[in-house]
Amino acid sequence: MNWPLFILLVLLLVTSGSIFFYYRPKQQARTESIYTHALNAMVRGDTRTALSHLRDVVKQDTNHIDAYLQMGDILREEDNADAAIKIHQSLTVRPNLSNEIKREIHKSLALDFEQVNQFAKARREAELVLKLDKKNLWANKFLLTIFEQQRDWDKATQMSKTIQRIKQSQDPSQIARFLVYQGMDKHEKGDHAEAITTFQKAVKIAPEFGLPYLRLGDLYAETRDLVKAIEYWEKFALLSPEDGRRVYSKIESALFDLGRFSEVEKFYKRIMDKDPSNLSALAKLANVLEEKGEHNNALTLVEDALSQNETSVHAHLMKLKLSLHISKPHELSNQIDEIIRLLTSAK
Repeated sequence: MNWPLFILLVLLLVTSGSIFFYYRPKQQARTESIYTHALNAMVRGDTRTALSHLRDVVKQDTNHIDAYLQMGDILREEDNADAAIKIHQSLTVRPNLSNEIKREIHKSLALDFEQVNQFAKARREAELVLKLDKKNLWANKFLLTIFEQQRDWDKATQMSKTIQRIKQSQDPSQIARFLVYQGMDKHEKGDHAEAITTFQKAVKIAPEFGLPYLRLGDLYAETRDLVKAIEYWEKFALLSPEDGRRVYSKIESALFDLGRFSEVEKFYKRIMDKDPSNLSALAKLANVLEEKGEHNNALTLVEDALSQNETSVHAHLMKLKLSLHISKPHELSNQIDEIIRLLTSAK
């Protein structure tokens, strides 16, 4: 046996083992420590320090994909999406990446492209995420946002249905909303019949959602079918009390044109029965009563509202208006003082 050669081989093995078991683990541990410092800086919002640490990490370990991802994300958040795109795209050619890492890379790229308004590329990256994970909730929500921005209501409707299936939830009003937008586009293109059909489909899907009733009322008003217009407007007002004031004047005008102005009072009473706190309807009803000469009834109506909501500036102003011809100057002055107090205390 060649003992000198054998001893030399043993020494080489011992030296290699020492390097592997002592030097590299320590180097890896140091890299991960720096990466942890970077993450802590990100939590604190100190992106400058985080970037500095991340650059140190990739200098020591060019295979640290997470560090590259975080660097690109920080650059995007600092309005440097072009640099972020370069970093994230460079990761797509790395070999032997797990599907999880690939999803994160394409997600980051989708957000990068969205920031620079390259929506087609953003959409493509989100679709690549879905190829890797069909039920990825983030990608589906992101694509829904893209379709909304592009006014692609057909795809937005389908994406909304997909999201609801993934979440195992139901929100028919969202589907109906996209159908309303489809109908509005059809109306703008002059397809009146298809617009009505689409709005009615929205009503069928979500009967308690107010928006399609508003659009149907507007469409029937355009063709002077005021009876149907009033019917749909009133449904909208009853279902959407906060937005109902959008159709109050329309209903009054339509009833006047039909010679049925006496029904205006009944309409507002139906609204008040459904929503006693509706001050917009209350004001309209008080005006109708005053025009009929029922001044005391109008004032009583407003005072009843004030007893339920003493801090309502709207109700106080209505009372002041109705009191101008019957109250003494000092009483009116007291009312004004109370309104000023409410306005100043609200600031």
